[in-house]
Amino acid sequence: MYLPSHFEENRDAVMHALLRAHPFGLLITREGEEPCADAVPFLIDAARGPHGTLVAHVARANPLWRHAQGQRVLVVFQGPQAYVSPSAYPSKAEHGKVVPTWNYVMVQARGTLRASEDARELHGIVSRLTDTHEAGRAAPWAVGDAPADYIEKMLGAIVAIEIPIATLVGKWKVSQNRSAADREGVAREFEASNVAMARQVRTPGVEPG
Repeated sequence: MYLPSHFEENRDAVMHALLRAHPFGLLITREGEEPCADAVPFLIDAARGPHGTLVAHVARANPLWRHAQGQRVLVVFQGPQAYVSPSAYPSKAEHGKVVPTWNYVMVQARGTLRASEDARELHGIVSRLTDTHEAGRAAPWAVGDAPADYIEKMLGAIVAIEIPIATLVGKWKVSQNRSAADREGVAREFEASNVAMARQVRTPGVEPG
């Protein structure tokens, strides 16, 4: 990833927050000579390993867990993103020397994938994923709401994966290379249409939403 220093984010806590807010990652592996990409919802265990550990599950029928076992892989997480019009910059009226661009937030995690068929591990992962994403509901569904024999059958159809993160890199391209006035112009532009981007432009690395 092309990463000028003024767009680089290296604080694990900030990147973990992005992963929690946007957990649907693109897992990139190799099958022979061919690159493969699978979209997978992940959990981040921040305390496991130097940069945390990504945890998820995939369908047993998905060949990913077999061909990527022990493979160094890449997972890409994307946060707020938006087209930036030159009209958002006050400097456009001053000298006209402005062009369009695209703002975005991205985190890339690399590590070695491990697959597991252990039923207890799978139950724990599924329960945590469910509890995390049901938490905001008035009446959250829990794994225990379904019959035990049905859950056992469903667990047999999936495989756990985990990726201890060896490297974690963040790119917050949110107008840091513009003047303070232009940055504020961009933030105002997005206040109604993309609040998350407006917040990142004003304070790069602020809690994503």
